[in-house]
Amino acid sequence: MARAHLQNRVLPTGEIVSAPFRGAFTGNRGILTFDEHGRLGTSRWKHQHWIVCDLVHPRGRYHGPQPARGWTPLFFLDEAIALAAGHRPCAYCRPKAYRAWLEAWTKAHGQRPGHKEMDAVLHSARTKRNRVQVRHQSLLSDLPNHTFVLTEGRPHQILDGSLFPYENGRYGTGISFDHLRNAPVTVLTPAPTVAVLAAGYKVETSLADAD
Repeated sequence: MARAHLQNRVLPTGEIVSAPFRGAFTGNRGILTFDEHGRLGTSRWKHQHWIVCDLVHPRGRYHGPQPARGWTPLFFLDEAIALAAGHRPCAYCRPKAYRAWLEAWTKAHGQRPGHKEMDAVLHSARTKRNRVQVRHQSLLSDLPNHTFVLTEGRPHQILDGSLFPYENGRYGTGISFDHLRNAPVTVLTPAPTVAVLAAGYKVETSLADAD
């Protein structure tokens, strides 16, 4: 019998699931463990440095879904989802993105942080100790592109005045939210990250693959 997919695909809601869809990015939260069925143990992180990495190591090596040591890869359909789940760009394998992130963070928050300070701020804004995602409320009109919100029971990515629903590893058709611009919504993307997006950080998204 074929082995089930590992439980290593991350959703905008912060959940980590077993699913067949592939990711354009991988990420690191430390060494996590799987049981014989590919299911994660209790832990969802081992440190606060949640990063978004390229699929291929900077030296050209492909690490695979279970490297021999050092970390456990998680996978995201695109960077917007990784940011919604609370990650930020890796300084080692994505230095250009990391520098752009720092510049936008400094513009948004008024100071240039060290990575430990920044990750502590993000950690308190993305998850509770019981692994429940931290969410907040905002008006749609106040949110920048690539923010994820929860509406009609599904996560949606904002882009140019439309909401694109996300489900099962793909985006659906965008729906204009002009009539809802002043409506309050539940925001999945952590508040510090929303501020970074508003400050101009450029996100890599797979919305070109939407229906």
